[in-house]
Amino acid sequence: MADDKLGKYRGKRDFAVTDEPSGSGKVTTSNRRRFVIQKHDATRLHYDLRLELDGVFKSWAVTKGPSLDPQDKRLAVEVEDHPLDYGDFEGTIPKGQYGGGTVMLWDRGFWKPEGDKTPEQALAKGDFKFTLEGGRLHGSFVLVRMRGREGEKRPNWLLIKHHDDFSVEEDGAAILEENTTSVASGRTMEAIASGNGRKPKPFMTTGGTVEADAVWDSNEGLAAEERRAGTKKRIAKPQVSPSAMPDFIPPQLCETLDRPPSARGWIHEIKFDGYRIQARIRDGEATLKTRKGLDWTHKYPAIASSFSELPDAIIDGEICALDENGAPDFAALQAALSEGKTDDLVYFAFDLLFDGEEDLRELPLIERKERLSTMLSDAGDDPRLRFVEHFETGGDAVLKSACKLSLEGIVSKQGNAPYQSGRTETWAKSKCRAGHEVVVGAYATTNGAFRSLLVGVYRGNHFVYVGRVGTGYGAKVVHQLLPRLQEMEASKSPFTGIGAPKKTADIHWLKPELVAEIEFAGWTADGQVRQAAFKGLREDKPAEEVEADKPAAPAEAYVPDPEAETKQPTRLRKGAKVDVMGVLVSSPDKHLWPDDGKGKPVTKLDLAQYYEAVGPWMIDHIKGRPCSIIRTPEGLGGEQFFQRHAMPGTSNLLEQVEVFGDKKPYLQIDRVEGLAAIALLGGTELHPWNCEPDQPEVPGRLVFDLDPGPDVDFDTVIEGAREIRDRLEELGLVSFCKTTGGKGLHVVTPLAVPK
Repeated sequence: MADDKLGKYRGKRDFAVTDEPSGSGKVTTSNRRRFVIQKHDATRLHYDLRLELDGVFKSWAVTKGPSLDPQDKRLAVEVEDHPLDYGDFEGTIPKGQYGGGTVMLWDRGFWKPEGDKTPEQALAKGDFKFTLEGGRLHGSFVLVRMRGREGEKRPNWLLIKHHDDFSVEEDGAAILEENTTSVASGRTMEAIASGNGRKPKPFMTTGGTVEADAVWDSNEGLAAEERRAGTKKRIAKPQVSPSAMPDFIPPQLCETLDRPPSARGWIHEIKFDGYRIQARIRDGEATLKTRKGLDWTHKYPAIASSFSELPDAIIDGEICALDENGAPDFAALQAALSEGKTDDLVYFAFDLLFDGEEDLRELPLIERKERLSTMLSDAGDDPRLRFVEHFETGGDAVLKSACKLSLEGIVSKQGNAPYQSGRTETWAKSKCRAGHEVVVGAYATTNGAFRSLLVGVYRGNHFVYVGRVGTGYGAKVVHQLLPRLQEMEASKSPFTGIGAPKKTADIHWLKPELVAEIEFAGWTADGQVRQAAFKGLREDKPAEEVEADKPAAPAEAYVPDPEAETKQPTRLRKGAKVDVMGVLVSSPDKHLWPDDGKGKPVTKLDLAQYYEAVGPWMIDHIKGRPCSIIRTPEGLGGEQFFQRHAMPGTSNLLEQVEVFGDKKPYLQIDRVEGLAAIALLGGTELHPWNCEPDQPEVPGRLVFDLDPGPDVDFDTVIEGAREIRDRLEELGLVSFCKTTGGKGLHVVTPLAVPK
């Protein structure tokens, strides 16, 4: 039966010239259907998908290779059925023969059909769903036949990955770039072409000898007979020396601990706030790849150039930007990447995986680091390449020092452990501050202007809402971020479960693909982030890997010692500026109040950081309302003046609104970052209007202003405020109270405004 299907296959080949099997080899039986994928460098590189069915391999040439991204639809051209013994073919088809070029066994395993139809019925219908269980490909796929065009000789199909646990949301072809060796022999395409390396391990055949140079061979058939007789013409092959260094090694990852391990044998390194990058140096050429194997060499040309001076090696490390104090600054790294100004970035090297052709991964970490230190020292003093020193003292003391220096935390590693790809117990991280990666699921606007991100994380298969990120967006950040968000807009909410935000006019849903780095004050009892600030987008991590550490119940919450300290520079060089919410605060040491009650002055930087801390609560009371400010640029003891109108050079973080009867625009603060701009002006008092938001001519609040007389104590003022509240409640009006001035209170009730 199979022979009847192989006529076209055999008619295209001269088995006296090519080592391809003719179909006469003995094939092992299996109670499961098998598949192979062969990487085929013929006229153009492609991947051949072959599925065992009815005694042959049904075959498709996938032009760009399979993708794990369901958005990618790969053209798959149906070709002739192949014999089952072709599933062990790896070698070179001579030039001039059909399909001439090098063939690699890229993946193999078992497959099963999906749905109620038989595979034959599904193929006939043109909608063929199946599941692969291979060494590299897993999960559900579908082949969909395209409508034929006039003149087409062979049916065209589309190979598409289904959404499942094995799919990805972007860069679905990365699996092809990450896996460049044979599953049968471990060889590269170059090694196969040269006939060097290990023999491939058989999968389909029995009783045969699989040679490294001829690759597929059979005890039967014309090619084998001619080889034994020595009459077959050998094809000259280029001599290539394959490298034992893999193109990429999946990185080792950390567990997360509240406190570093205290047992002996652990070493402790500073945790860097940057991008994890693996450097591969071969023959003076460096390649820089992310933790997922994406090639980012073009993003860091200066660092790649520095690495090119090193001998052949694979090095693990992290790329960072440094602030003026020499500490890693993720926001600065993002800015450098977005502007293409990466020459001042630094690579911190902490592990050596290959030294030339020698695989060091089984050596103890301490020994690997010693060899790394020597390699970097011998290469000279390059400021872009730095060796990561470690501490062998107690982890608690190292963490406490890191926190005092406002660093992100530390990484603890077992000194005698080998390098193991994936998450392990021999590496652990302990953080000083609550930093987290989140996935962006929506963004909110006010009057069309960007306001905040709505973010989530994956818990199991569910994308769960964890809150809003309302600060950290300077004008420059918004300018760069907004186009990325708009590209991802979607019609439906990606969030699932209780607590997911509802659709309103100011919320724009997104496909959950962008990963953001945030800082926040901690988790609420119901799993929301508190006081979250945006640090930047992460380009090196897929969204589906972003999970939340399960927040502890309040009664069980443990705050480790040492605690994070608020970042507060102790010494600032003359002329230095400090970034607060994306605004560079000049003269940060300027005294605005002479005494904070503890004998220290309150500076302009203190004011900006106070606005940053209270901004999420304050902004809802002032946005949409014109706001006058009292400015004290020289402090309370200097000149003070009242400003209500916008002036030339007004920050673009502040809105300018027209008010009927006044030709000059008024100031308005609609975003938290605008408060930092107010601090920059020395704005120590804010006087927002009590109008309806965005309707300056319409009253929006009724205010009862209670100021104590000369002989009235504050307790009496409080009693008066409560009396007003009670009377308002009797009228069905809800009120709230706020302080005003030094001793007064305002009782405020919002007014209903007709639509």
